[in-house]
Amino acid sequence: MGEKRATVITVGLQKGGVGKSTSSGILSYFLSREGYKVLAVDMDSQGNLTDLLTQQEYDYFEEKTILEAYEDGSVEKYIYEVNENLHIVPSDDYFATLAIRLYTSDEMKYIKEKSLGLKMILEPVIYDYDFVIIDTPPSLSEPMVNALCTSDYCLVIAESSKWAYNAIPRFIETVDRAKEVNPNLEILGILRTMSDSRRADSKAFAEIIKETWPELCFDVIIKRKASTGRLSLEGLFDNKELSSALDQYELFYKELKKRVRK
Repeated sequence: MGEKRATVITVGLQKGGVGKSTSSGILSYFLSREGYKVLAVDMDSQGNLTDLLTQQEYDYFEEKTILEAYEDGSVEKYIYEVNENLHIVPSDDYFATLAIRLYTSDEMKYIKEKSLGLKMILEPVIYDYDFVIIDTPPSLSEPMVNALCTSDYCLVIAESSKWAYNAIPRFIETVDRAKEVNPNLEILGILRTMSDSRRADSKAFAEIIKETWPELCFDVIIKRKASTGRLSLEGLFDNKELSSALDQYELFYKELKKRVRK
């Protein structure tokens, strides 16, 4: 057991299709590659992070997911070992029922403060890891609130588009509300993703996001790239084009390490 609590980072935005799961998986991979003990937590019922890191069939984790961890009161029995340094608590589509279960299920009545459910079930293992990386759904629902109320940092992932730009203020407002429960929460920064250099509107919104939140934006902009898009097919292990897929994220990772106190 480690001497320090894990540093917990939520990756989020309520807009879908911006690259949250890809960024969560790559960040978890980079940290584990560097020798840190990492626990990835999939809080999205789509299970994309689970698929990216495990490459298992869709039903492989049935009844062995984050939902069962909530019902059991601990994630301990639901941790899947990807490799020695990288573990994950998987998710599947049944996790979409979390909200109603939190408020009606007998198994979850032990969670008195509903926004702190994730914090409670992570507590038994929080000293076993250096980092916990939480992927979140495209909504400001209970999974997102639980993640923010558990975290030290929040990494905002924003596609270079109008809809993603419009989503950022409400997300920051949600972070501020989460601080009422978790005053240690900080915004780590805004990572601009999926920028298309061939489209003037994409380039424009990348610049507008930077102009609106200059102190928060990472310098690097993740541009659309075929090899990165194919990570969902090829995964992060035994991928012949991994170096090409991750080269932009390598620059982001260097920036991120400077921003994290640890």
